[in-house]
Amino acid sequence: MENNTFVLSEKEIPTHWYNILPDLPEPLPPELHPGTKEPTILPPPLFSAAINDQEFSPENWIEIPDEVRDAYRLWRPTTLYRAYRLEKLLDTPARIYYKYEGSSPPGSHKPNTAVAQAYYGKKQGVKRLATETGAGQWGSSLAFACMLFGLECKVYMVNVSYHQKPYRRIMMETWGAQCIPSPSPDTDFGQKMLAEDPKSPGSLGIAISEAIEDAFKRDDTLYSIGSVANHVLLHQTVIGQEARKQMEMAGVYPDIIVGCVGGGSNFAGMFLPFVKDKIEGTKPDLRIICAEPTSCPTLTKGPYTWDFGDVAGMAPILKMYTLGHGFIPPPVHAGGLRYHGMAPIVCHLYKLGLVEARAVPQLATFEAGVTFARTEGIISAPETNHAIRVTIDEALKCRQSGEAKTILLAHSGHGHFDMAAYDSYLSGKLQDYDYPEAKVKEALASLPEVP
Repeated sequence: MENNTFVLSEKEIPTHWYNILPDLPEPLPPELHPGTKEPTILPPPLFSAAINDQEFSPENWIEIPDEVRDAYRLWRPTTLYRAYRLEKLLDTPARIYYKYEGSSPPGSHKPNTAVAQAYYGKKQGVKRLATETGAGQWGSSLAFACMLFGLECKVYMVNVSYHQKPYRRIMMETWGAQCIPSPSPDTDFGQKMLAEDPKSPGSLGIAISEAIEDAFKRDDTLYSIGSVANHVLLHQTVIGQEARKQMEMAGVYPDIIVGCVGGGSNFAGMFLPFVKDKIEGTKPDLRIICAEPTSCPTLTKGPYTWDFGDVAGMAPILKMYTLGHGFIPPPVHAGGLRYHGMAPIVCHLYKLGLVEARAVPQLATFEAGVTFARTEGIISAPETNHAIRVTIDEALKCRQSGEAKTILLAHSGHGHFDMAAYDSYLSGKLQDYDYPEAKVKEALASLPEVP
């Protein structure tokens, strides 16, 4: 067997984040103020000054502070693997590589931006960060980052995930954060949601509204977001930059790049340093496939339009594919993929035809995850299983066609806190759920009117 691991030295941790904005073939639509609905240079005063600057920066490369790179050294650079065992099982001529982000202390890609946001908050002099989380990867990552920089952390966790994934809550509390189920009685908006539905399963949109309200009401607090925003995707590009070097070490360039998308940050972090080649015309045949759940089919069923980033309408209005900010997702196990919208950058690239999207059902994703675990040994997060499903499907197409394509998988994290979901699958209790078109139309009825 040839070499199946490609490891970079600590010195090769990227020194700069890559900003796609100046390289886009068409400018990204502006962010709109939620009150005036006019283009705004800065979003509402929620983030640090440095984060605001990065959100709209015209610079291609933004230097990573030394303190952030020092923190990255706890887990970066991450390893690129060749999936020989999976290839053998599938009997495919495809070459499958995966970049594994599960080796960070919280177990996912999320600390790549959490550490940066905590650093900039500390530098600005605040004492506290407030945020939301779906499945808990983001909340635990921000808790970890706040611990590193001596900040308090308050996490509003989507109610259904709070109860499905108690160990994520315990992880946050171990690092010193406070985690509560959303909707909660701690905010005016949470109280309103509970009055309407005391048993509400919650949604990322609701949790975002609560975290934003929390930050608005306190001078010592900034809001922190784990996906969707331009600056979050920017911070995640350390993944793709490392992957480019590692693919060069392997002597190959990907024909297909696959990743899961909920808000879009983990996969964008992988593919943005590669899509630049497609934009410039040096790799016109490169395929980039976004995998999402059929239960939350944002790219594959949602319209491309203006919508709020949260349920209460306090976040900026963004041009994106959306299921409507009032969308309440079903309680599927891929909690990190249940957001009603998608990162504007990902949506823009999809609209321009530079990336593809595919929705996959829950049962098929867990089947793929178990296959991956029984070949490569890694038990993957339910979110990651969506990308594994598409990777396997593309590898099987290569078996049929005889083409030896190179597939690069963005592996966003492990599933060690998702054993209940695997238990449901292995015991035959898990079910598929296709989000009906009628529900999509219902959720879209409350889209903001933008001049």
